[in-house]
Amino acid sequence: MIVTRFAPSPTGYLHLGHAYAAITAHDTARESGGCFLLRIEDIDASRCRPEFARAIHEDLAWLGLEWTEPALRQSERFEAYRSALSRLQDQGLLYPCFCTRAEIAYEIARAAEAPHGPEGPVYPGTCRNLNDGEGKRRIGAGAPFAMRLDVQRASATAGQLSFQELGGAPVGEVGHVAVHPLLFGDIVVARKETPASYHLSVVVDDAFQGVTRVTRGNDLFSATHVQRLLQAVLGLPEPEYAHHRLVLDSNGKKLSKRDRALTLRSLRESGVTPQEIRERILAPSRN
Repeated sequence: MIVTRFAPSPTGYLHLGHAYAAITAHDTARESGGCFLLRIEDIDASRCRPEFARAIHEDLAWLGLEWTEPALRQSERFEAYRSALSRLQDQGLLYPCFCTRAEIAYEIARAAEAPHGPEGPVYPGTCRNLNDGEGKRRIGAGAPFAMRLDVQRASATAGQLSFQELGGAPVGEVGHVAVHPLLFGDIVVARKETPASYHLSVVVDDAFQGVTRVTRGNDLFSATHVQRLLQAVLGLPEPEYAHHRLVLDSNGKKLSKRDRALTLRSLRESGVTPQEIRERILAPSRN
């Protein structure tokens, strides 16, 4: 049985790109007799708002989508993320990082050959070898910090990994795709004020919800590499992945929540029907 999920963040109103992702996940599960789940990724309290969470439910219901269980809210899952962090800590895979964005940028700028990942230069590992006593002293003094994953050590622990890609996005890779765990460098998995990053929370919640196939936009294809590594070192099950194309604007750019004209709410208010939404986003010539 295929179990899929749609996992938006309530930081704005859903747009056509969200509709395509939600419909793809919903139809994939229902056509196989499986389950479609909804997850509200509301960890970032500074950006998430209740009215947007309510709007997600309203917009999806208007599209005619039904989810099998009540929506899971990440803001109610902090203890599960702390437990995952403890497991990583027990394996010696985490270290505190006290670098500011400016300090990281300076270290990258002064490096002769700064490694780059999908999102630009990666963290140079400044705090990786920080004395343990010094780290505890700074934390005790109240210094802001983030917890980073030592990806080299985690990769050595996990061994060679791959993931099953069904969608073929973004570069035509289908089948078993080899994992490149160093792609993003030592990623942040938690901050002093936030118990989990996106990468950590998503693998913990996918396992908890029993997700067997992750359908999402091809802009998240590269994120699968680090998420597969986290699954391995945490002993979590590995879902299949099906990355799909994005719905683009008239200039060929990825849709943004800032583009209010294309939100589902504004389209609904202008008289557009759910069937017209489906026809618009499912026609390849329109994207």
